[in-house]
Amino acid sequence: MKKILIVEENPLMMEVMTYILINYGYEVFALSNGNEVFKFIKRNQPDLVILDDVLHGINGREICQLIKLNKTTSNLPVIMCSGDDYFGEDLTQKGCPDDILHKPFDITSLVEMVAYQLAA
Repeated sequence: MKKILIVEENPLMMEVMTYILINYGYEVFALSNGNEVFKFIKRNQPDLVILDDVLHGINGREICQLIKLNKTTSNLPVIMCSGDDYFGEDLTQKGCPDDILHKPFDITSLVEMVAYQLAA
């Protein structure tokens, strides 16, 4: 069973994404802030990370860059969730996410993007 880590501050959004992905057969873990992400990744070795771009403390963009620029985690797929319509420009930057899920999103978009990233 593939393991997915969701990092999302909004409890309702976290609950919805968790529910959807569990129903599609994934093992899902959730954190409400970015402070524990790296400890979690080291301990649990998820197959995919879904990050909200706006988090208190260290934000999702910074976390993504740290994941992607670290040679031990650089191959870990990261999907960034964003309500920012211009966020797609970040896909050309160093340390960018593998994909961007624009909020609001539908179930099909979430499930297809997760399946695609896990198959890559």
